[in-house]
Amino acid sequence: MPDDPRSSEPVPDPAPDDRGSAGDRRVSGRTALFVAAAVVLAVVVVVLGILNPRPPMGVTTDRLGPAQGEQVEDYLREARASLDGADTDPHWALVSFTDYLTAQQIPAAADGLRVAGVIQHVPIDRVQTPVITVATPAGNEPAVRSADAAAGLVAAQRFRDQRSADIARVTEARLRAGCACTAGLVVRGTLPQLRELATRPGVRAVQALPADAIAGRFAVAPLLPESTGVIAPTPDDGPVPAE
Repeated sequence: MPDDPRSSEPVPDPAPDDRGSAGDRRVSGRTALFVAAAVVLAVVVVVLGILNPRPPMGVTTDRLGPAQGEQVEDYLREARASLDGADTDPHWALVSFTDYLTAQQIPAAADGLRVAGVIQHVPIDRVQTPVITVATPAGNEPAVRSADAAAGLVAAQRFRDQRSADIARVTEARLRAGCACTAGLVVRGTLPQLRELATRPGVRAVQALPADAIAGRFAVAPLLPESTGVIAPTPDDGPVPAE
């Protein structure tokens, strides 16, 4: 019976041929040289790696806002503690409000600080609506237009089912209509400025990152005005309004 080609048995080497012994020695010699060269190259690469190590990656674990499962009161204490310090360097910070604001109210709420991001969220009882963080260039106008920008981001999405599409439709419509849907701001200011901002009416919390935090290298999660107790996903079993 012929051998099964799928067999895992090793195939025996062919019988040695005296006529090929000189050639085999030449091939073996070249192989040995190649192996030696490869070993030397590997050693050089290792040495270069030790002498010139890769620069460490930037810290990417900085975070603004509460984590899922965190107690709101714990987060509020952490936010207050983050404003302690005597340095006067600018810090990135998250400003959370007691109530939602309209986009027109953002410049006054920022109290002159540079607004780098606006968190928009359309609150609907027992309906999970998206949280959209809009990056904004310097100036009041981009912040005021952040609701329209958020509406455009929602409109550009594709949705897996009819409920998701309905939620997107009402979210876009309310943002474009100028709803009070601004849940928070990402700002940049010194610790004295941020402490002053934290005392303003309507400001629920201000949390600052260390001064060496890098723009675009930290996560942002909102503290929504309605969040109490433990931070957790909201129910999504209510009817979606028509508009």
